Amino acid sequence: MPYIFDEFFTSGQEESISPFLKTNSRRWAHNLSLKSSLLSAFFLLSAFIASFYRMDLSHLCLLFVYFLAGTPALLGTIEDIKNLEINIDVLMTLAAFLSFIIGSQMEGGLLLVLFAFSGAMEESVSKKAKGALINLNHLSPTTGIVVSEDGTRLERSVREIHVGDHLLVRAGEVVPLDGKVVDGSSFVNLVHLTGESVPVSKQKGDEVQAGSRNLDGTLTVEVTKTSAESTLSKIIKLINEAQGMKPKLQRFLDRFGKRYAITIIALFFFFALTLPLLLTIPFLGVEGSIYRALTFLIAASPCALIIATPTAYLSAISACARKGVLLKGGITLDAFAACRVIAFDKTGTLTTGELTCTGVEPIGEVALSVEDAIALASALERHVTHPMAEAICQFAEKKKISPAKLSNFQSVPGFGLQAMIETGEGVKIGNEAFISPDKPLEKKEMVTFLKVGSSLFRFSFSDTLRPQAKEILASLGDKGLEIAMLTGDHEESANNVAKELGIDQVYADLRPEHKLETISKLSAEKHLAMVGDGINDAPALTRASVGISMGKIGSATAVDASDIVLLQDDLTLINWLHRKAKKTLRIVRENLTLALAVICLATTPALLGLIPLWLAVILHEGGTVLVGLNSLRLLKNK
Repeated sequence: MPYIFDEFFTSGQEESISPFLKTNSRRWAHNLSLKSSLLSAFFLLSAFIASFYRMDLSHLCLLFVYFLAGTPALLGTIEDIKNLEINIDVLMTLAAFLSFIIGSQMEGGLLLVLFAFSGAMEESVSKKAKGALINLNHLSPTTGIVVSEDGTRLERSVREIHVGDHLLVRAGEVVPLDGKVVDGSSFVNLVHLTGESVPVSKQKGDEVQAGSRNLDGTLTVEVTKTSAESTLSKIIKLINEAQGMKPKLQRFLDRFGKRYAITIIALFFFFALTLPLLLTIPFLGVEGSIYRALTFLIAASPCALIIATPTAYLSAISACARKGVLLKGGITLDAFAACRVIAFDKTGTLTTGELTCTGVEPIGEVALSVEDAIALASALERHVTHPMAEAICQFAEKKKISPAKLSNFQSVPGFGLQAMIETGEGVKIGNEAFISPDKPLEKKEMVTFLKVGSSLFRFSFSDTLRPQAKEILASLGDKGLEIAMLTGDHEESANNVAKELGIDQVYADLRPEHKLETISKLSAEKHLAMVGDGINDAPALTRASVGISMGKIGSATAVDASDIVLLQDDLTLINWLHRKAKKTLRIVRENLTLALAVICLATTPALLGLIPLWLAVILHEGGTVLVGLNSLRLLKNK
């Protein structure tokens, strides 16, 4: 349990999932600030209605409004002032409570409710992707079976396993730590680490990484790296580094808000003290300088400015959610609109990650037909489950070739399969080391070999392209976006896919750190969006200006590290999202212009006594309504 608490506190996740809380408490703690702001809005509406009938009930409802929405704002303002931080939040709170002092409690309550609601919504859609670290930790086992010199097996925590210890990894288990195979052979799946789904043969002397899944045989692995130095830990470190290098987008509003707040507060005190000297008016009363300065402060309170950005983003986020696109913060739309390059991972993104058998070729002189070879291969492969086996069986079904009859079937872990045919001759299928250990065969990527007596056949495979992938990339290119492909796959396979899709920029044989370096280099030249799905993509997704992950098939780590998640893995939505991002940015600018225009029209007349407090509030809230209505245009799925 202490390990769980440590893991939670270092993860930076929201309090609602804290291990200290009970189930019922977690439900109440989830989106607590949003629930509080909605409740305060209910009490404000109740206070307004009750003001026409019973003022005592109206005042009671307003008391709840100021308690629910005003207390957090007041505490935050006190903390900001203690830290000598004057920002829009301080100005908003000051305007609300000053309106209460001069007798405009309803207007002050409205300001507080809008302030609390916008802050709560911004918090709910701008969660930091810290869950990636926990998902990575859960990928690898927390314990391993240590084999001592006398053969005794002992289960230990990975933190207690040292370099040089021998681990037993059975079929179906995940390798807990990086190491070197000292006994046994097997196929392992590295899809979580490299993004490629083709099983890799591991034999004595080969290295295996933590997170690899052992498929068929039993391996004894000598540990070469501790848990702190493992491949998974290295990827965690890369994610942290990439988060530290995340571009700081759209900081203009923060800088403007701080200067704006300081200026308005200073002007409030200046006008309150100097207007009697300039206009020969008293300090107190409806025509007094304090009243006019307070009216100016209310009129200049940045309610419309505060909701101008969140309402536009929330409307766009809502439209995206209905389309199956999850955005982790509205600022992502600004970043995506500025992107000039889109880099795609290959396997699982441009391709489905499923293998397709593309053909069977005889090597040299053979004594049987290709159809007979397919029948024998499908008969062998139907006994096992891995991507190449499934591809061969599907290929045979497509050709309407029935499996041949075999006997004495045997699986050789890490190498392949073998059996006897009716004539008593041996047949086997597998990798080069299994089929021809003495004589090297013609090497090509993504192949397996079948041998029957002296006859030899090569089965070739390729990734299955996603439907409409070529049309999608062409459409993005027509909009002036550059397309690149990054993959951990071999260069030959990558170039074949790139040629078919019409991609010119290809980066192959990339490990996670190499993907990060490539993305960093490309991002330094132009704003770049990265589309990926595997754990190996997580650092690159975090480093890119915008990270886009495939939510349906993507790893939990890639989803958490990205800014945008395509829930149904629909690549056609990237085109639609780019248009929505452009439109959102345009409406945000319109909102800011409108909000500032309303403030300018209301503040100067307020100082001259031409606009009373109630009219200043109407003008101010009218600007707020206009900004909100303008933002609602983004709800349309166009």
